[in-house]
Amino acid sequence: MTILPDPPPPLRLISLEDYEPFAGAEAVDRLLQKAARLFDLHVVHVSSTYYGGGVAELLSALTLLMNSAGIRTGWRVIQGRPDFFSITKKMHNALQGGSINLTDLKLAIYEEVAFENAARLHFDHDVVIVHDPQPLPLIRHFRKKVPWIWRCHVDLSAPHPELWSYLSQFIERYDAVVLSLPEYAQRLNTPQRFIMPGINPFSTANKELPDREIDERLDRYDIPRDLPLVVQVSRFDKWKDPRGVIEAFRLARREVDCTLVLVGNVAIDDPEGVEVFESLRNCAEERIRIVSVQDSALVNALQRRAAVVLQKSVREGFGLTVTEAMWKGTPVIGGNAGGIRHQIRDGENGFLVDSVEQAAARIVQVIKDDRLREELGRRARQTVRERFLLTHLMEQWLDLIGGFEARFPLASRPAD
Repeated sequence: MTILPDPPPPLRLISLEDYEPFAGAEAVDRLLQKAARLFDLHVVHVSSTYYGGGVAELLSALTLLMNSAGIRTGWRVIQGRPDFFSITKKMHNALQGGSINLTDLKLAIYEEVAFENAARLHFDHDVVIVHDPQPLPLIRHFRKKVPWIWRCHVDLSAPHPELWSYLSQFIERYDAVVLSLPEYAQRLNTPQRFIMPGINPFSTANKELPDREIDERLDRYDIPRDLPLVVQVSRFDKWKDPRGVIEAFRLARREVDCTLVLVGNVAIDDPEGVEVFESLRNCAEERIRIVSVQDSALVNALQRRAAVVLQKSVREGFGLTVTEAMWKGTPVIGGNAGGIRHQIRDGENGFLVDSVEQAAARIVQVIKDDRLREELGRRARQTVRERFLLTHLMEQWLDLIGGFEARFPLASRPAD
């Protein structure tokens, strides 16, 4: 007699009710009521890549949670040539304070690719949400009958003036601009709102992992576990300061034995990532592991097993990898920049640093002090529970979308 294996459990989306152990019954009930008022609304997000970086991670979780709550939410990704993404990466850098040479050719390519994508995209939605500079000009090519929202995820504290002046012609066509932090606000006629990101505790990158699975994942990538692990998880990007992380680790290793793991990936819309990764490869050695891979389970395992996680960014729109590590109860040392400052309270639930030397000193301090490490981790997890879960993010989006009711004939609602 042939014995058939048990069928797999039926697939289902994570629901708002699943968040009750983390967010509490009151918050979940409030969200369910707000979602019910927008039931069957048709929303679409537009971004530049399905994977690599915090925006893709955020949209993957948010769109599914919105659908599970009865709000039809789609996600479109624009297509572009390598020269287009090279230009938009330069724009990304310039929005964060870098320099850029805005030639007529670059602007022509930027607008041409947006036009080509507009010809392929067919929106019959009630709300359109466009993310970051890559798809920003799409709005020029549609008859706007519904709210269009531009969501910018980068650090806008000091944008390149010429670039900002150029992009403003598109931004001012939108009905709202959403930024991560109030300090990123700009002089615009378009109303600005501030929504900080949140994490999905049920994702592969964040769910609980037993020690056996953690060990298996680290073994797969030959990550040694005989010494404390110092870890940074981020895209290979100069703003994440991976060289500064290596320098800080080398200073710290003079006082404590440890192993550094730099793990990241290269997204389609970030052509500079390959160059940054290649420039770091000659730094690799037995106690400095540099891994380029898209593996959420590895990220989870490293953040859980690390003695300390770094995110030594010099510019950071928000920094979801900080949030993820804090959720796992791991102490985080972050660069004193952007959204990291809004997550870490220096000396209470982690440390903020302004230099390589400060980062090295904090690495040594955390590794040497077990009690400090445990207390920082406990407070870090509580911070995320209170402020940075996906439910907090979703509620703010529901409030913003619902606020357009008076100006636009959004989809019909069920009677109260």
